[in-house]
Amino acid sequence: MGNMLVDWTTIENFVHDAFLAVGVPDEDAKIVTDVLVESDRRGIVSHGVNRFKPIYIDRILKGIQNPVTKFEIIRETPTTAVVDGHDGMGQVISYKAMNLAIEKAKKYGMGMVAVKNSTHYGIAGYYTTMATEQGMIGITGTNARPSTAPTFGVENMLGTNPLTFGLPTDEDFPFVLDCATSTIQRGRIEVYARGNKKVPEGLVIGNDGNSLTDSNEILTALTRGEAALAPLGGIGEEMGGYKGYGYSVVVEILSAALQQGHFMKMLSGIGNDGKAVPHRLGHFFIAIDTKAFMGEDEFRKTAGDILRSLRASKKAPGEDRIYTAGEKEYLEWQKNKHSGVEINESVQEEFSNVKKQFNLLKYTFPWEK
Repeated sequence: MGNMLVDWTTIENFVHDAFLAVGVPDEDAKIVTDVLVESDRRGIVSHGVNRFKPIYIDRILKGIQNPVTKFEIIRETPTTAVVDGHDGMGQVISYKAMNLAIEKAKKYGMGMVAVKNSTHYGIAGYYTTMATEQGMIGITGTNARPSTAPTFGVENMLGTNPLTFGLPTDEDFPFVLDCATSTIQRGRIEVYARGNKKVPEGLVIGNDGNSLTDSNEILTALTRGEAALAPLGGIGEEMGGYKGYGYSVVVEILSAALQQGHFMKMLSGIGNDGKAVPHRLGHFFIAIDTKAFMGEDEFRKTAGDILRSLRASKKAPGEDRIYTAGEKEYLEWQKNKHSGVEINESVQEEFSNVKKQFNLLKYTFPWEK
């Protein structure tokens, strides 16, 4: 039947109710759902509702992620805090952590919160946007299960480790740079696999040093440690892969050393006995109040002027437009806000199965008619 649209309200209510069914409290379920749906609003399908079952529901049912989140501050100063998430819902932990950083920034100009024992937190740009909505600069990063090789290596040592910035502007949308420090994310490969598509050449390297393109083979090989993603810039040094490698290590250190959390191979999710265990990821969140410098309005205007100047610069032959980070996501939402989320065939089956499993029979999806 191909991809089919489901309206935003139905998607939000269904995902929320599914989380309730596995024991996530109502307010927490709202946060987790909003982070996932926001990813689809921005057109970032690799981290949207298509992952809510395999990444979240299944992990809760396996007992490696806690549906009820304990957010424990284990160390704190006026401008900093260290949080233990106790294997709870990553989105809930991160929402509260960024709010804490923002509160500290309002009082002291800057705030930073480091988190350990967390889980996958969805799109990093969600949390930096929390800061930009307050007129602040937001920065976050997270480590992840190992999937990326260091430059000149083939072993998956580092995660995709996004380093994400949000900057307020005087435009209708903030500048949000939300991208991994690898050439591609595991979630994007999952999207390729769901559509039976090949991964472009040069993004994934096998143990023999050759590029892999079969998406299903890659997912299996990544799990077995027989393949690795290339760092941002690509394999080797010629295209600057060492830069992505370096930034990835920065994220790994800030996601583990400040909070004394797990890192690299510890995050595989597989215990010594071969059974699934909590991933215990680390994150960091920084909020910087622009009012503490030359003023929020001034910052917004200068940032906007810079972005407008970039868009107005000379374009390459055949190109109609230059974009700045966050612009495409904003335009995607303007285009789709009255329609809904596009669900592919494999995810359609997952939705129908979840509906039956948790007795959410009040929902009727387009592919079931």
